[in-house]
Amino acid sequence: MQTYLDFEKPISDLEGKIHELKKLAAEDESIDTSEEIARLEVRVREATEEIYGRLNAWQKTQVARHPQRPHFVDYAANLFTEFTPLAGDRTFGEDAAIQTGLARFRGQPVAVIGQEKGHDTKSRLKHNFGSPRPEGYRKAIRVMEMADRFGLPIITLVDTAGAYPGVGAEERGQAEAIARSTEMCLAVRVPMVSVVIGEGGSGGAIAIATGNRVYMLQHAIYSVISPEGAASILWRDSARAKEAATNMRITSDDLKELGIIDGIIPEPTGGAHRDPQKVISGTGDVIASALADLGKLSGDEVRAARRQKFLQIGRNL
Repeated sequence: MQTYLDFEKPISDLEGKIHELKKLAAEDESIDTSEEIARLEVRVREATEEIYGRLNAWQKTQVARHPQRPHFVDYAANLFTEFTPLAGDRTFGEDAAIQTGLARFRGQPVAVIGQEKGHDTKSRLKHNFGSPRPEGYRKAIRVMEMADRFGLPIITLVDTAGAYPGVGAEERGQAEAIARSTEMCLAVRVPMVSVVIGEGGSGGAIAIATGNRVYMLQHAIYSVISPEGAASILWRDSARAKEAATNMRITSDDLKELGIIDGIIPEPTGGAHRDPQKVISGTGDVIASALADLGKLSGDEVRAARRQKFLQIGRNL
C-alpha cells in the first residue's frame, strides 16, 4: 500500500479516485471507467511533476526518509552478484546497522559497505533504524583494510540519521570509531565511490562516505546534524525543523553548488520509492562510470586525489 507524505495530498486524492473506479469496474463489468481513469492518470502525472518540481528542503527531507524508499538491501540485491556478507568487528560484536561484504559489481570484485534502516518494525529494530554503534564502524574499518590489501574497489551506500547516541555506544568509543573509519577512508589506496541514497547524517555518514567520488540521489539529504537536532540546539524548539532544513543547505543541489559532492543522480518523478528499479539502475551506471575513471590511476594517485578533494572543500567559498 502506497504511503503518502503530507504535501502529496492532491496526488493521494486523485489516486484514491482511480482505485475506486478500478474497483467499481472490477465489480461490475458493464461499467466502463477507462476514459475517466485515463483522465485522472494524466492529472496525477501533472500534479506529481508540479509538486516534485518545487520541493523545499524540508519536503526533500521527508522524501529522503520515506518508508518505501529503496534501502541498502534493495541496492545490494540488484547491483551486486555473489554478495558474501561479512559480520563482526573482531573486538566486541556484530552491528546490523552497517552491512558489509564482498561481491561482484558488473563482473568486477568489490567491497561493499552500507547502512540499512529496515523496512518494517522487526527489521528496523534489528538494524537499529540505521544508526550504527562503534562495532559497526570497526567492522567497516576491517573490510576497508581487507579491500586495500587485496586491491578491491570500495562502494559505500549511505543512509543514516546519524550514529547511535546511546550510553553504551559512547562507553565503547563511538567518536573514536567514527574518526578511525574516516581516517581509513582517506588512507586506502583503492578507488572508493560513495552514494548518499537517503539520509546522510553527521559523522555517522561521513565515516563511510569519504570517497574519491561522492554522489547523492536527487531527493537525498546530507548534513552535519538532523534538522530537528539543529532546531533543538539553536532555538530549543524541534518544531522549527523546517526552518533549520532551509538554512542548513542540506539538499543535493545545495551541496553540489558548495562542492561537497561530485554529482546528483536523478530520481523518477515522485521520488525513488515510485520506481526503485529505475533509480537503482541509474545509481549503478554512475558507480560504474566513476570506477572506470578511477581505475586509470595508481594507488598512490587514488589516495592523493581523495585527500586533496576534501582539503579543497570550502576554499572557494
